[in-house]
Amino acid sequence: MSIPVLILAGGMGTRLKSVVPDLPKPLANISGKPFLWWLLKELSEQGITEVYLSVGYLHEQIQEFFGDHFQKIKINYVIETEPLGTGGAINKACKVINQNRVMIMNGDTFASINLAAYVQFAEKNPNQKVLLATYKITDSSRYGTVIVNESNVLTNFLEKGNAGEGLINAGVYILDKTVFDEYELPEKFSFETDFLAKYCSYLNIHAYGDVTDFIDIGIPSDYQLAQTKIPSMVSHIE
Repeated sequence: MSIPVLILAGGMGTRLKSVVPDLPKPLANISGKPFLWWLLKELSEQGITEVYLSVGYLHEQIQEFFGDHFQKIKINYVIETEPLGTGGAINKACKVINQNRVMIMNGDTFASINLAAYVQFAEKNPNQKVLLATYKITDSSRYGTVIVNESNVLTNFLEKGNAGEGLINAGVYILDKTVFDEYELPEKFSFETDFLAKYCSYLNIHAYGDVTDFIDIGIPSDYQLAQTKIPSMVSHIE
C-alpha cells in the first residue's frame, strides 16, 4: 500500500505515569511488547510499507528500540524539540512527507479497520481533504463524540460527558496535507480542537464508520484491558 502512515508518538503520557513512569507512552508494555510494536505489526500485516513517527518525549528510547525498519516497514522520524500539540506535529511532519495524502494515527489508540478499504474509499472521494474513522460505542461518556448528517459528513464535535450510545473519533485519519495551506495556523495547536472542531463547518469532514473494535491505552484501566485485547485484535481485520 503506497500511502504513508504518520503515527503521533510524541506525547508525554501523563495519564499513564502511574503504570509506565519511565517510558514514552508508545513503549508501554502490552503483553510483553511495546504498544507501538503491536501497532506497527498490524500496519505491516495490512501492507503498509512506510511510516513516519512523530516523536518528542524520550524519543531516543523509541529510536533505539525500533531503528529504521520494522518487518516490511521503513521508519522515518520527525523529532519535536518542544511539544507542538497534535496539530503542530502533523503540520511539521507533512512538510517532510512527499505524498499529498497521508494516513494519520494516534500513538495511544488501536482501531480494528481495514486500511485498504479505507484508502480505496478515499481514492473514490478525491475532493474530501479530511476523512475521519469513527467507532460506535455503547457508552460514550469517557470520550468526546462526533455528530454526522445523513451524508456521513461531520457537523459537530461534542465534549466528553455525554452518556449513552454515540460515535467517537477512532483516531485514524486520511488527510490531504494541502488542507493546512488554506488556514492561518500557529506553530503549536491541537489537531482535534483547534483545527477539526474549530473549522468543522468548512472542512467537509467525511466520517468513515467501518471500525469494528477500538481501545485507548491512555488511562490505567484501559491499559490493563489492553494486555489481552490488543494481541487479540492484531490481524483480525475483516
